[in-house]
Amino acid sequence: MDRTATTRRLLLGSAGALLALPAAAQRSPQRQPARERPAPPPSTPATTPLGPIDTLARHALIVDYATGAVLLEKEADVAMPPASMSKLMTAYVVFELLRAGRLRLDQELPVSERAWRMGGSKMFVEVNTTVKVEDLLRGVIVQSGNDACIVLAEAISGSEEQFAELLNERGRAIGLTGSTFRNSTGWPHPEHRMTARDLALLAARLIHDFPDHYRYYAEKLFRYNNITQENRNPLLYRNIGADGLKTGHTEESGFGLTASAVQNGRRVILVVNGLPSMRARAEEAERLMRWAFAEFENVRLFGAAETVEEVPVHLGARPTVPLVAGRDLVVTVPRQWRRSAQIAVRYVAPVKAPVMRGTELGRLEMSGQGVPAMSVPLYAGMDVPMLGFLPRILGGVRTLVLGS
Repeated sequence: MDRTATTRRLLLGSAGALLALPAAAQRSPQRQPARERPAPPPSTPATTPLGPIDTLARHALIVDYATGAVLLEKEADVAMPPASMSKLMTAYVVFELLRAGRLRLDQELPVSERAWRMGGSKMFVEVNTTVKVEDLLRGVIVQSGNDACIVLAEAISGSEEQFAELLNERGRAIGLTGSTFRNSTGWPHPEHRMTARDLALLAARLIHDFPDHYRYYAEKLFRYNNITQENRNPLLYRNIGADGLKTGHTEESGFGLTASAVQNGRRVILVVNGLPSMRARAEEAERLMRWAFAEFENVRLFGAAETVEEVPVHLGARPTVPLVAGRDLVVTVPRQWRRSAQIAVRYVAPVKAPVMRGTELGRLEMSGQGVPAMSVPLYAGMDVPMLGFLPRILGGVRTLVLGS
């Protein structure tokens, strides 16, 4: 039968009230000089567990890195031009090749005329010279150099077009279901698209898969060819715990940012795109990031090996098998709604012996007013072999007679 363990109410105290999040200020009705920038577009709401929140961004997503809980989203699955935020995928592939030993940080790569002539943001490489891979990575990450991207693409795949196919292949492999790459830079192309959800997933993979290389994203300055350029990520300068990742801007995409920050050991990933200006990008990203840290917190429910529930085993050498999460089970809850969080353990019982340790047997589900929905697998915490022949016969007879 389908059994639901007794639902437990999380009694963890209460915290502060929801931050006021005003809509964009309206321009004075007085006539303005012609040279003044027009008023920004009106804010429209994003969805959050706490109710709608206005944002100027056309696309937005905020997720908790540890739990994957979605804290805010707006058009997060709509394909959009990512501009230079797609350079995150270029860096991911380079990091993979470094890990595999197919590239070295001190390896020198040649600069073609095509790379040298590339427009847009530049690292300012010189034609017919060579550049170290590590410098090219900093050129991509800190300076958003389109020329650096092409140097890497041509060295890895022979051409930027072939490198774009590699980006598509590796993107699909890591779960980027809404992304299509047509170049290494994010240069405008009608088919070059990503979703905010894919950008958040890619950011999380960069942080998790390459902790030794992720440090480049926190660098505020890089000097190459006697030219010093600042990192364009505005959150690095705002005392918010930001340590990455990448900005983007084209006429079609507007201003965008994929960012991550850590406060008190908790990491949050934010994606915004379609903002009207650099200033709006900086202010909106900071406002939403601060909101995510202020309104939500992570709570540890169970340790990796801690028993969540005991599940009956039919004809097993022991009567029950413990359900465990297999990792520390942390959930994201809004501070002011923690008392309403409901946790249920769902499984089908009894489980038939034999049971192998690590077999998925159920799920822990979390819900409640203002609580991000969450469902995580639970596994058998030990092996439970089948009873011997005679005990099985006796157990079968008991089941027939008693029905249990």
